[in-house]
Amino acid sequence: MTDNTGPVRVGLIGSGWIGRFHGESLARRIPETDLVAVADPAPGAAERVAGELGAGYGYTDAADLITDPEIEAVVIASPARFHTDLVVAAAQAGKAIFVEKPMALTIADADRAIGAAASAGLPLQVGFNRRFATGFAAARRIIDDGGIGTPQLLRSLTRDPGGFDPAAVRPGTIFLETLIHDFDTLRWLNPGASVVDVYAVADALVHPQWRDRGLLDTAVVTIRFDNGAIATAEANFSAAYGYDVRGEVFGSAGMVTAGDVRAGDMRHYHAGGVSSPTTRLNIDLFRDAYTQQLADFAANVRGERRPVPTGEDAREALAIALAAIESVRSGARVAIRKVTA
Repeated sequence: MTDNTGPVRVGLIGSGWIGRFHGESLARRIPETDLVAVADPAPGAAERVAGELGAGYGYTDAADLITDPEIEAVVIASPARFHTDLVVAAAQAGKAIFVEKPMALTIADADRAIGAAASAGLPLQVGFNRRFATGFAAARRIIDDGGIGTPQLLRSLTRDPGGFDPAAVRPGTIFLETLIHDFDTLRWLNPGASVVDVYAVADALVHPQWRDRGLLDTAVVTIRFDNGAIATAEANFSAAYGYDVRGEVFGSAGMVTAGDVRAGDMRHYHAGGVSSPTTRLNIDLFRDAYTQQLADFAANVRGERRPVPTGEDAREALAIALAAIESVRSGARVAIRKVTA
């Protein structure tokens, strides 16, 4: 690694919408980081983003970025199917790693990523940004302080605002890339508990004409924990009113909720009723959380704290997603040990 003082010198892999947002955070919003280079295989993409954000280099091959001696940490925001190999390559090159969810698409690959970072003694942090959202973090503190007693019922939901191309949705996306946030959130809001089994139902209700081609755009998942708590997670890809992300934990001594479909506390009272502004972009809904997780990553690289969420957290959320996929296929409840064995 390079000099352990001053801003962390970061390379960004992937310049899609979330990669670009992360690049802006690294270059402009987080004083503790310096965006050194961008990599993207699309011709001209990396050079364009690097130039706009003041990074010195744009690479079409991620391997060139990973082996760049000026870079001490990488932020991986490529398509999910490339995540594991990039994590392993970065670990072998001695780079600290932040990787977007899902870290892997199979348990074997999750173990490979975790093992590579552990063998190299490097931080590995995964992009479950809801842990860094103000409301969700406050809810977790109340749970830790015993403010709701013992968790009994949990709920998490993600509703995207729609407008998606059904042909571009890969099989399993609703579980592996959308609800995986909810799976991590539910585990995190039920601290110390482990998942026992999963039951899921899913269908193509937004685009039913794509059902026979494997599209799933609506899902509900029931999760049982070993402390007796029961959780539900739901997702839909077409919320007409905007992004809707919420969580709830009901316990023996109370309840805590987090998230709000409303973008602010303004209410418009008029002849047609009462209305409030909502959010159309994920990066607007979680702008501060996306930024804070990378600020924490910089602190992790400097050894100031332990990376959270970890590779192990990503593995556990992935196991729930894989169990949900199997449950939809079989129509039966799936023991978590079946997918982690």
